Amino acid sequence: MNSLTKEELEQRLATFVGVDIGDEDLARDPVNETMIRHWCEAMGDNNPVYTDAEAAAASVHGGIVSPPSMLQAWMLPGIEMADPARMRPTRQTELHKLLSDNGYTGVVATNCEQSYHRYLKPGDRLRSTTRIEAVSGEKATALGIGYFINTRETFRDQDGEEVAWQTFRVLKFKPAERPAAAPSEGQSSAPAKPKRLRPPKGHDNGWWWEGIDAGKLLIQKCSGCGELRHPPQPMCAYCRSIKWESIESGGKGLLYSYTVMQYPKFPGYDYPLICALVELSEGTRLVSNVLDCDPGDLQIGMELQLSIEAVDDELMLPVFRPVKRK
Repeated sequence: MNSLTKEELEQRLATFVGVDIGDEDLARDPVNETMIRHWCEAMGDNNPVYTDAEAAAASVHGGIVSPPSMLQAWMLPGIEMADPARMRPTRQTELHKLLSDNGYTGVVATNCEQSYHRYLKPGDRLRSTTRIEAVSGEKATALGIGYFINTRETFRDQDGEEVAWQTFRVLKFKPAERPAAAPSEGQSSAPAKPKRLRPPKGHDNGWWWEGIDAGKLLIQKCSGCGELRHPPQPMCAYCRSIKWESIESGGKGLLYSYTVMQYPKFPGYDYPLICALVELSEGTRLVSNVLDCDPGDLQIGMELQLSIEAVDDELMLPVFRPVKRK
């Protein structure tokens, strides 16, 4: 296919704006207490209005409600996600293909925003529609020149009432060409090993990463009620205090859950990649990697020991290894 001129391409892009990407999606299951409980256990969210019927009945909600952060979980299409051939084409896939065919082959998510109108309750059945809200003009970014695509997904309940919305933005770009540096005398000409994806750092978790850089795994502690929490949050889920301090973890933990990632293989990672949910002896959990362990030897509940290591010349990460018994 011959590439379009910039003017031709942008004329084609404009035809996608304001268009629904496909038919309305219907959640496979209604909101239910079982999935809410599994979510809260995995996330370490102990807010009683999500799982304790008596406490929830006495709250302003009058019964159990779903965590707002579960919004997208109710709409997941299930196992068909693992088979691209079963995923029906949409206007969004057509838009991405148009850009890819014209050299904008890179894609990266840039930001997401959600708004919730009310809590979902067991028995609610979600449906959603997604519209291409905007396509920017060509922009120059650090990754390369490209186009920002904004989509807006609207969520409604079984009665057609709008309960939430979500906007999502991605950048489709032409990867910037970086000239390879000439090797100095005695230096190998082999390309440098790609680096892992950089973790998001912001106002609420910057202090945690500073601790990692200093070789310490810190746990946020509420100054009001003493509860420990992770990941870092600005407010305690138990007493709603915004005052907090931190303690240093001793580094001992148990394998609470795990998945072994084989594919797709992202540059900068070694495979098979063991992604684990580790329960620290202090009681909080965090997602990390287990090293020096055959995937077949993994066992739920096995003892793990923390090690904070440099994975490249810029990034320190907490990783775990099985505790070897003498």
